[in-house]
Amino acid sequence: MSENISRRKFVEGSLIVTAGGALAVNGGIGQALAQDGKPVNPKVVPGSKNTLPKGKIGNFEMSRVLLGGNLLNNYTHTHSIRFAGRLAKYYNTLEKKLETLALAESCGIDTIGIHTHAGTMDMLQKYKNEWGGTIKIMASPTSSIDPDLKAYFDESKRVVDNGVEAIFIWGNRSEQMLKAGRMGDLIKMVEFVKELGIPSGVCAHDLNVIKQCEKEKVPCDFYIKTLHHLNYPTAKINHDSCWCSNPEETIEFMKTVEKPWIAFKIMAAGGIPPQDAFPYAFNNGADFVLAGMFDFDIEEDVKITKEAVTSAKRDRPWRS
Repeated sequence: MSENISRRKFVEGSLIVTAGGALAVNGGIGQALAQDGKPVNPKVVPGSKNTLPKGKIGNFEMSRVLLGGNLLNNYTHTHSIRFAGRLAKYYNTLEKKLETLALAESCGIDTIGIHTHAGTMDMLQKYKNEWGGTIKIMASPTSSIDPDLKAYFDESKRVVDNGVEAIFIWGNRSEQMLKAGRMGDLIKMVEFVKELGIPSGVCAHDLNVIKQCEKEKVPCDFYIKTLHHLNYPTAKINHDSCWCSNPEETIEFMKTVEKPWIAFKIMAAGGIPPQDAFPYAFNNGADFVLAGMFDFDIEEDVKITKEAVTSAKRDRPWRS
């Protein structure tokens, strides 16, 4: 590297080159940079011919792959590689996040699953109002779960008023509630969302949450549960590197579950390649996958999803 080029400038230049190449998908939303190097806001092209297989949760129809929201919320699992999270945050500027949403839509992904952290709804409203986006929002409120549940109820109502079309209980919250013996409150949270007229789900990393929900007949409309195998190098470290420690048990139990299942963490935060992860999820019973993707991942992951859904060999019936 030339002594006249600092390491930071080298990284900046590399990211710009990556951004410029990532957005040319079938001419659908333009390019990240114009010829003069100035940024261009790609707009969503109505009526994109790119489609994905779809399923339904109640009357809510969505693509078989949902765009995961962690990267758009600047939250990155890094398998203990500390600089990777900072690099991802540096790369995913607001403009890049909006480009990622537009690219996802142009490739046929019509729904995002995301937590309602500070600024999230503002970003999504900006995308819809200024970029012409129509992506559907499945949200997980992040407000506190005090005994009266008022904060959670208020936030749920507020995000639905702002266009959210499905809500799920955050996995961290459901696991806290199971541990604290608050399944009655979890049922109240599920029922409150159903009364708002939209699908209501429960998310979990811990299979025991799903087992208890089934045992107590929690009236949720769907589950979001981690699924990935353990055949990758960092699985055994289990330090920000493993989210489904019992995949075989999960697969067997979910065969008994008749509600739609959205599998997440299927790539173990980059530990498993998509060519392996997507078929594994669909072959082993998932009805949908929720996948965090950088813009440069999306086109390939969509192609893999189409093939995985079409060729899936599964014991668990499609529940959606």
